[in-house]
Amino acid sequence: MLIRKAANILPSEITPEQHYLNRRRFMQSAAVAGTGLLLGSNTSAQDIPKQYRRFGNLLKSPLSTSETPNSYEDITSYNNFYEFGTGKEDPAENSAAFQPKPWQVTIGGEAEQTGTFDYDDIVGPHPMEERIYRLRCVEAWSMVVPWVGFPLGDLIKRMKPTSKAKFVAFETIVRKSEMPGQRSRVLRWPYIEGLTIAEAMHPLTIRATGVYGAELPNQNGAPLRLIVPWKYGFKSIKSIVRISFTEKQPPTSWNLSAPGEYGFYANVNPAVDHPRWSQKRERVIGANLFAGKKPTLPFNGYGDQVASLYSGLDLTRNF
Repeated sequence: MLIRKAANILPSEITPEQHYLNRRRFMQSAAVAGTGLLLGSNTSAQDIPKQYRRFGNLLKSPLSTSETPNSYEDITSYNNFYEFGTGKEDPAENSAAFQPKPWQVTIGGEAEQTGTFDYDDIVGPHPMEERIYRLRCVEAWSMVVPWVGFPLGDLIKRMKPTSKAKFVAFETIVRKSEMPGQRSRVLRWPYIEGLTIAEAMHPLTIRATGVYGAELPNQNGAPLRLIVPWKYGFKSIKSIVRISFTEKQPPTSWNLSAPGEYGFYANVNPAVDHPRWSQKRERVIGANLFAGKKPTLPFNGYGDQVASLYSGLDLTRNF
């Protein structure tokens, strides 16, 4: 099936921050301390703003975790999205002016089918799935999120990459008038990320279009983002406008900014500490504070599915 090309493209994640749980989250956690329940069990359709379109006929993925999802409030109010600011609350507070529609994605590089495509042509042919995944961030916190999306590999197959395509590179949109964080020099803009072709084709890797059965809010990477659940969150680039198939390993934003702290692979590995803090334990956002931190799992708990991708690779050097 060919994809209809769009006429124009607009030019052009997620990542570390010092402070931890804000005062509101402290109060939420303290309120449920006696029950030990995750706040996600209290989320209902009424919690999702009406402006976000609901997806119908979602497929339930067998790849989902059995853990209870965080609440919609947790997921949409505590984010890393430096395009809107470096604080965890900044994306929710500063993204209202962002316009995720209409949207186009440019696909280029080592593939037979390239060009600029409309959102509906990228998303339309794919059955939408609900995938409940754990998200682990490099600052040692985690969430469980019910994403809506489709396997990135399905899109890649339609683009027919050539034998030269060893990597897939991604790029976030640049709109300084709508994304105030891009007016700062905290990172080089646009935000860029990359995967090996094998990682991009893995069934766990998805292009996410929604959360809790509805469209992605701006602060969560509307309208299209990447989810790679066995890697640290900064690999899951948001608001993607460009995908390129490359022969050489592409540069990535955090590796360019601090190569000694953020590697290309960024697999969740409790044996490799960040130079400024340990990665051996993590705090689950929304859980009661008195439970403390839990041990970090290799590959964020997805080792049985993905460890074979790195056979023979030293993951302490290739972090």
